[in-house]
Amino acid sequence: MKKVKVLILRTAGTNCDYETQAAFELCGAFAERVHINALIENKNKIFEYDILAFPGGFSYGDDIASGKILANEIKNKLGDKVKKFALSGRPIIGICNGFQVLVKMGLLPDSKLFKQVSTLSYNDSDKFECRWVYLKTVRNEELGVRNLNTAEIKCLWSRNLPDIITLPVAHGEGKFIPESKSLLESLNKSNQIVFRYCDKNGLQPQYPLDPNGSMRQIAGISNDKGNVFGLMPHPERYVYALQHPSRESFNGEHGWGKVIFQNAVDYVK
Repeated sequence: MKKVKVLILRTAGTNCDYETQAAFELCGAFAERVHINALIENKNKIFEYDILAFPGGFSYGDDIASGKILANEIKNKLGDKVKKFALSGRPIIGICNGFQVLVKMGLLPDSKLFKQVSTLSYNDSDKFECRWVYLKTVRNEELGVRNLNTAEIKCLWSRNLPDIITLPVAHGEGKFIPESKSLLESLNKSNQIVFRYCDKNGLQPQYPLDPNGSMRQIAGISNDKGNVFGLMPHPERYVYALQHPSRESFNGEHGWGKVIFQNAVDYVK
């Protein structure tokens, strides 16, 4: 059987590409780190892959604003291809800096609109925050959906997860802010909010468990179709139980991050 192929886009300042590659390979995929210049030279190369990943780091030194330069570069030089990839239903993930890129190029929250309508801004603490946090997996029933024929989870990346998981964060600009209250309500109503920061009991957290002050404690969102997903926490840093300070796991060996990557690989299969 042909392996699922993953394109991990990198550029100057990317520093989580190897970990992201290892996470996908752990899930049985073939993952390749591709520099943006190589993709610009051969734009159709993107369609040789089944999954697209924007890893964490500090692309172009996070000059101007985190992820903004890379977002502009992608949109201006690869925008049509990336949008087509997204609208084809192929899985796309943006982690931390990658989430910032997806939001600032406009692929999230509306891949069809492809226009920036939200941002990720400076943490309320006005400093870099690095720690383990709790995340609440948002499900349809929280929004009043009771139809048993309706998928419990819209986002393909967050299926098979419990109500609360833990992942590490490491960012200075992770505060999610939509451009309007109506957009925020729309994200909630359409079940595009994937993760919220919470405490260990699933309740609204206080700082430092709320690391940035995001609107409605939003830690990750998807597009309406559920194939494009961005989050500030780092799932690639928790694929093994040994990576957790208390060695928590879901099967004695792996961490919750592996489930996220495995979901996408299995979806493509």
